[in-house]
Amino acid sequence: MKLFIASDLHGSAYYTDLMLDRFEKSGASHLVLLGDILYHGPRNDLPKDYAPKKVTELLNKFSNRIIAVRGNCEAEVDSLMLDFSCQSDYGTIFDGEQVIYLSHGHRVEPKMCENTVYMTGHTHIPLDKTENGVRYVNPGSVSIPKENSPHSAIIWYNGSLSWIDLISGEKYSPNNK
Repeated sequence: MKLFIASDLHGSAYYTDLMLDRFEKSGASHLVLLGDILYHGPRNDLPKDYAPKKVTELLNKFSNRIIAVRGNCEAEVDSLMLDFSCQSDYGTIFDGEQVIYLSHGHRVEPKMCENTVYMTGHTHIPLDKTENGVRYVNPGSVSIPKENSPHSAIIWYNGSLSWIDLISGEKYSPNNK
């Protein structure tokens, strides 16, 4: 199973378009969005080309290939604009080998057992660490990266991860920004 995983688009049409281009080129079957899709929230500056309506138009073209969870900046009214659901706080994917839990990361962490993956966004900082047998993964942010990290996403393929710098298209390691 090949997935393209991204978070924290925050209404940037520029970076959403760039992300969708990388998604199409990746050959992934689905785009997994870990929340904060349309709005920037009060703590963030407006991202480049802030245009939530345009972002809905761009994403709706891929609605049958999107799996999404709610971020802390999502509102129920967003579901009226989007042709896919983004109202669940948690999601689960089983890739045939591992259970992948999905969350934006701003809610209480679900209980997980060893050999599971917990994917979240929210912090805008790429992460890949394992504690107590659970792998914690964060793709970083599509539009408002923090701590000098790139505008990024992840490709999940048969249990392995590759971080992608959305601007250059190059792979990078979140531990060696």
